[in-house]
Amino acid sequence: MALNLPAPDLKANVKVFISHVKVYIIGGCYTIAGSASCIRPPSRRRIESQGGGYVLHQKLATIEDVAALAGVSIATVSRVVNEPTKVAETTRRRVNDAIARTGYTTNAMARSLRMRRSNMILILAPDVGDPNFSNILVGLETEASKRGYGILIGNTQNDPTRETAYLRFISSNQADGLILLTGHLPFGYVRDQRDQRPPPMVAVNEPVPGNDIPFVGVDNFEGARIAAEHLVSQGHRRIAFVGRSSRIVNSLREKGYRAALDNAGIPIDPMLILDGDGTTESGRQAIELMFVRDILPTAFLCVNDATALGVLISLNARGYDLPGRFSVMGFDDISFASFVTPSLTTMKQPRSRIGEAAMNLLLTVVEGKPVEQREVLLRSELILRNSVARLG
Repeated sequence: MALNLPAPDLKANVKVFISHVKVYIIGGCYTIAGSASCIRPPSRRRIESQGGGYVLHQKLATIEDVAALAGVSIATVSRVVNEPTKVAETTRRRVNDAIARTGYTTNAMARSLRMRRSNMILILAPDVGDPNFSNILVGLETEASKRGYGILIGNTQNDPTRETAYLRFISSNQADGLILLTGHLPFGYVRDQRDQRPPPMVAVNEPVPGNDIPFVGVDNFEGARIAAEHLVSQGHRRIAFVGRSSRIVNSLREKGYRAALDNAGIPIDPMLILDGDGTTESGRQAIELMFVRDILPTAFLCVNDATALGVLISLNARGYDLPGRFSVMGFDDISFASFVTPSLTTMKQPRSRIGEAAMNLLLTVVEGKPVEQREVLLRSELILRNSVARLG
């Protein structure tokens, strides 16, 4: 943009913020296209000759520039960058607009690097395709954004090599903390960083056994107890549990099932407790084993909805009337639960709230604030659909 204008003496103190534009100056002043005002470049700008004209090099914007453009104090800009939840939304929007227009975002990132803080959180998940993950992620991202943080997602696929590689985001200061949906410490941390100070971590959905890692999830014992009690209230006394496992979540849900039957005075038949890894295939295999044993229940309490889907598929394939002959109960309320036939009665996890609570707890640790509660258990909700019927 070549401008040939006189250079009048400009008395007003004017700041012009121009992004991604070269300004050519002839005669010692420049202007904006379509404006008759001529602005003399301030001393902090560097001018070089180029092709018979001059190129103005804009120095990186400062926090003072942002404050002036937004019409707020420097302290307010600082609060928007560091503690956005403490600033009114209209003010925050105005400051963020000024940051975008001046290019101050780059300065903020550089300052974070100098402070060895990235304002990023690393999330390690064994399978991002898990139906439970998406809504938890929404809660995690929502709370992180409110607090001025971004997120990185590591899909580990239960691969130790991947976990070790993702952990480098922590060691290189590209992430300030870890959200663990894996149920264990990252393999790289256990092997390589045992003697170092551990990064801030919070486990979600699956507690980390044997470690003092803060945990946020649903009350699995209580949820399974309520589910089993619902089956009992419908007249069922022969209730199978599908999903026995060494995993903490499965164990807690089995304990809830046992407690409900004990409270109802119903003897527990060990032949009605079947192993399962939480997959649809494990539910299908459990039904095959039931028929081999020739010891059939009237209802199935499954450790999760994926297992329940396997049970429904197998029973439907055998031509049984559901829920007339068998009732099936799930846990989690994944998106498919309402689309199968019959639609699945289940326990709904408040996944978005779990994500928000987990991120809030982690950022409290990251920011060095006192933690009031290291274990946050949320209640699940009984969702009544068509897969459970009253016996007889």
